[in-house]
Amino acid sequence: MRKTINNGTHSYYDEGTGPVAVLIHGFAENGSIWEIQQAYLKDRYRIITPDLPGTADVPLTSPPTMEEMADYVYAILLAEGISKAVIIGHSMGGYVALALAEKYPQLLQGLGLFHSTATADSDEKKEGRIKSIKLMQQYGSETFLRQTLPSMFSPSFKTAQPDRVDAYVQLCLPCPTPSLIAWYEAMMARPDRREILKSVTVPVLFIVGKDDNAVPPELIIPQITLPRISSIHIFDGVGHMGMWEVYEASNVILQQFIAFCQK
Repeated sequence: MRKTINNGTHSYYDEGTGPVAVLIHGFAENGSIWEIQQAYLKDRYRIITPDLPGTADVPLTSPPTMEEMADYVYAILLAEGISKAVIIGHSMGGYVALALAEKYPQLLQGLGLFHSTATADSDEKKEGRIKSIKLMQQYGSETFLRQTLPSMFSPSFKTAQPDRVDAYVQLCLPCPTPSLIAWYEAMMARPDRREILKSVTVPVLFIVGKDDNAVPPELIIPQITLPRISSIHIFDGVGHMGMWEVYEASNVILQQFIAFCQK
C-alpha cells in the first residue's frame, strides 16, 4: 500500500505484518524497484520501501545529503511507530542505510549492503560522476540513463532478457535531472563508513555480483571481515541488479537474513 506523511513530503510502500525490514532503493530508482521482494516477503514480515527525496513523487526542496536521506527514512519509521528494523540498501540506498546505522544505532536489528559499499568515492569515481553530471546538464538525463543503466546488468542477462533491462530503464526515466545531479553530488560528498561496519553489533548482509561494474567484488571483499557477524553472498554471472537478475535467490537470502536478525 502506498502511503504518505508530512503533507506528502514522505512517500513509501508498506506491506505485510510482523518484524520490519526497510528496503532502500538506489540511484535513479524508486521504491518500486523492490516490488518482487516486497510481494515475496510480506507474508512473513512488514516491508517498507521508501521513495527517497528526489524521486518523481517526492520533489527535492534542496540538495540532500546521505544523512538527510537517513533522517527522511527515520521520519517514516517514527510516523509508523517502528523502533526496530532491519535496514537494507541497494547501491546508493546502502549509503543511506549506513548513515542510518551511524545516526540511529538503536534502531538497527540488521544492516544490508545490496551491491553497495562502506567506502567513500575514490578520486576516479568522483571524476566519473562529474563527467556524468556535465553530460546530463548538456544533453538531459534521458540520454545519459539510456546509455548508462543497461551496464548495471551482467552481459549474459542483457542478452537473455533485454525486455527486463528496458523495463528497468523505463522505471528510472521519470527521475528528474536535478535529482540525479543532487544524488551524484551527495554520493561524492559521503564519508568513508567502514568504521560503522566495525562498530555495529547486529548482523551485516553483503550481496555481491561478480559482474558488477559499479561496485566490483574487489571493493567489497576486504569489507566482509569488518563486522562481528557477516552474511556473505557472491553471485556468479550477476551485475549490479541482483534483485532483478536473480530475484528468486535474492528473495530467499533476504528472507533468511531478516529471520536471522530476529534471533
